[in-house]
Amino acid sequence: MSLLEATCTAIQPRDHEWEKRARTRLEQLTMPHWALGRLMDLSVELAGMTSSLTPSLSRRVIVTMAGDHGVTEEGVSAYPPEVTLQIVLNIIAGGAGVNALAKTTNAQVHVVDMGISVAPDIDSIHFSSKRIGPGTKNMAHGEAMTREEAIQSIEAGIEVAKSLSNDVDIFGTGDMGIGNTTASTAIAAVLTDKSIYELTGPGTGLDADRIAHKAGVVEAALALNQPNPADPVDVLAKVGGFEIGGICGLILGAAALRKPVVIDGFISTAGALLAHALVPESAEFMVAAHRSAEPGHNAMLETLGKQPLLDLDLRLGEGTGAALALGIIDASVAILSQVRTFEEASVSSKSGGNS
Repeated sequence: MSLLEATCTAIQPRDHEWEKRARTRLEQLTMPHWALGRLMDLSVELAGMTSSLTPSLSRRVIVTMAGDHGVTEEGVSAYPPEVTLQIVLNIIAGGAGVNALAKTTNAQVHVVDMGISVAPDIDSIHFSSKRIGPGTKNMAHGEAMTREEAIQSIEAGIEVAKSLSNDVDIFGTGDMGIGNTTASTAIAAVLTDKSIYELTGPGTGLDADRIAHKAGVVEAALALNQPNPADPVDVLAKVGGFEIGGICGLILGAAALRKPVVIDGFISTAGALLAHALVPESAEFMVAAHRSAEPGHNAMLETLGKQPLLDLDLRLGEGTGAALALGIIDASVAILSQVRTFEEASVSSKSGGNS
């Protein structure tokens, strides 16, 4: 049995018995019924993920998967491909947006080279190489990668989850790769019921004319490659990216390990769509960090059945939204584990009167 097959087989639903225990406790807290709304919903989910009423999620890492895309040859990005490596070096040096936000929630940042066009020469405990090749091929002229490479990218993400798991309680996803909103749009077009033109957004800052051009490139790539929506590996191979496959694998690995995984924005959610298509139960371990400013993101979240924690018009990627959402997750754990019940606090519960 391959690593991918074994991982998919290992993924089981959340522990619904612990969810019942969490709900029972939350219903008895010293506040009106469910007064903290979705924070309490998240508390229930986290209890089911961790099989605990006092989840320990203090050890956390944002895994930023990086890779380049041949489709940038079609002029679908406002930035040149070499920016991928430049931003990766900035993240490793601690100077990127994800670094600043990760510090606010005590998260580590780990970068994985899944296929940057030029292999970075980096010696850091915060970097690893799972390199498939020097970027994908141009999906506007053929398949982005072979099926074997697609499986290899997913399995690389699983390996990253496994290698970090002894020191990690909760994962966050992140991405870096010029051209990856184009690949993500193509994946979304295959796996949601929305049209390409509804899903295509500005990415790195395109104007209306270039957004229309980008949508046309996606449309042509899908017409040429004909990805099979019933086969998520085929979708990844034909129109995806190495880093998107890595994100998919990281999510599957986290779910198999029964560890929560916080999904960042548009590109990370493309990886989440693939993971969900492979194993629907993997979504039970996903927490949607935020709703991206990219127009297609909402359709992706709806397909996953996820309501995001934040809606701040973010569109940076890197794992920035996941880093921010960890603070909300901490609050949810605190509600479950620290607030006393009426009985514990010797507070009178709701009366049966009409006042």
